[in-house]
Amino acid sequence: MKNKKTVLIVCVSVFVIATISFCAYVLPPLFSGANKPNEVTSSDISSVESTPEPELPDNPIDFVSLKEKNPDIYAWIKVPGTKVDYPVLRSNDKPEDFYLNHDENGKYKFAGSIYSQMYNTDDFTDPNTVLYGHNMNNGSMFASLHSFRKASFFKENQYIYIYTPGHILTYTIYSAYRYDNRHILYSFDFTDKKVFADYIEMTKNPKSTIVNVRDGVEVTADDRIITLSTCITNDNYRYLVQGVLTDDTLTK
Repeated sequence: MKNKKTVLIVCVSVFVIATISFCAYVLPPLFSGANKPNEVTSSDISSVESTPEPELPDNPIDFVSLKEKNPDIYAWIKVPGTKVDYPVLRSNDKPEDFYLNHDENGKYKFAGSIYSQMYNTDDFTDPNTVLYGHNMNNGSMFASLHSFRKASFFKENQYIYIYTPGHILTYTIYSAYRYDNRHILYSFDFTDKKVFADYIEMTKNPKSTIVNVRDGVEVTADDRIITLSTCITNDNYRYLVQGVLTDDTLTK
């Protein structure tokens, strides 16, 4: 009987010692929160802080040199598939249509330049930015925009690229058509959302015998559009190519 009592005492003692050891080594880390999965440690913070920001792409247009040449140059336009690849100008201290018959150096030239008027800002943030260019017989300026009259060309070529300091703007061409020669920015108050919405509907369904419209391109009064305007030979009308802003890439 004495031996059984001794064995029982030994077993109880071993159990107590094991329990105390378990509590001493396992419980403190649990209560200290060392194993909390969502706790942010200092090493995590330093890791996040050391992650470099994505580097911006280079802007292919050297605006520093262009503005030294002429401060009125504020953008560059390129329309793939056409000959349109020119600086864009706006006169701040000369007649509104100065660049209708002056080149990018400010010298008289019948072909003029691609330009906008003071009705628009120079950062393409207006609801509708209108750029003008001559329809030259040699195919220069905006003459090659008339290629969009062909349905096949219109289908295959859908982008207008505008480069400004710090940005590359991509417009998706959604409509090209013959239009009367009214002054668009003078005739419509695009700051009125209802007016702009109605105008957009008209551009998507123009009443013209010369028209191509791209299906599936959404354009609303919350968007920004661009209008490229040129004349039609021996015709008191304008030919318009219009696109909606679909991408704005930041550059160095």
